[in-house]
Amino acid sequence: MISSESAAFSSSNYDLERDLHPGEAIFISNDGEMHTKICSDNTTLTPCLFEYVYFARPDSVIDGVSVYQARQNMGVKLAEKIKKHIPDEDIDVVIPIPESSITSGTKVAECLNKEVIYGFVKNRYIGRTFIMPEQDMRRRSVRRKLNPINDEFKNKNVLLVDDSIVRGTTMKEIVAMCYKSGAKKVSVASSSSEVKFPNVYGIDMPAKSELIASNRSLEEIKEFIGCDNLVYQDLSDLIDSVTELNSELDDVEKSIFTGVYPTNITDGYLENLEKKRQAINS
Repeated sequence: MISSESAAFSSSNYDLERDLHPGEAIFISNDGEMHTKICSDNTTLTPCLFEYVYFARPDSVIDGVSVYQARQNMGVKLAEKIKKHIPDEDIDVVIPIPESSITSGTKVAECLNKEVIYGFVKNRYIGRTFIMPEQDMRRRSVRRKLNPINDEFKNKNVLLVDDSIVRGTTMKEIVAMCYKSGAKKVSVASSSSEVKFPNVYGIDMPAKSELIASNRSLEEIKEFIGCDNLVYQDLSDLIDSVTELNSELDDVEKSIFTGVYPTNITDGYLENLEKKRQAINS
């Protein structure tokens, strides 16, 4: 059995034998024989940082790093930044956006000595909204995906903790829902740093021009999503949240935050990719 994360093994009552090595390819023949080969020289162990932020299940361990513990670390470090940038009186309760933000958001509440409220009910049958191509589709899907429990927002200053902010349209809808439910103030904290560049390694992520942090300042993003306070995790803290759990990691793949790709990705390649995406969605 081969899987992208360990939760598939434990939930199927299998034991994890090992992680794939950097540059390793595995082939299983029709008769069930497994062949493995390292296909690249000078490899480094650099897992995708965004896996730990968003995609992976919290009960998985990837390249020796517990996703749950990494997200707890993100919450601890994010809370320290929140203390510096959001007045304490602006936070009555902490509300994580389900579900990948539950672990970090709960830890933020603990570190801030605030009550954590699970104020949104999630419809599990709506897909990932940030990869939906049309804005109106994303807006309607957010409304169907998350439903607020009004009493948990009424007359409260709420701090929303989300794993990341990609286009910003999802968070804009969520903030509007909070105010409609009676919140006095809405602050937003992202466990992830600003996503500024497209992913070219398997995530169907928007083109750079569609990423809210690629061409807006922090104040402009705050104005767009309509919140009172906005905090992003520092990239160095985000990286440390993962790498401090496994000293054997050489680094993490962080191109969506830095624009530095480990393979030879040129501006021309990205421009062509964006044109193709726009043509498909038009």
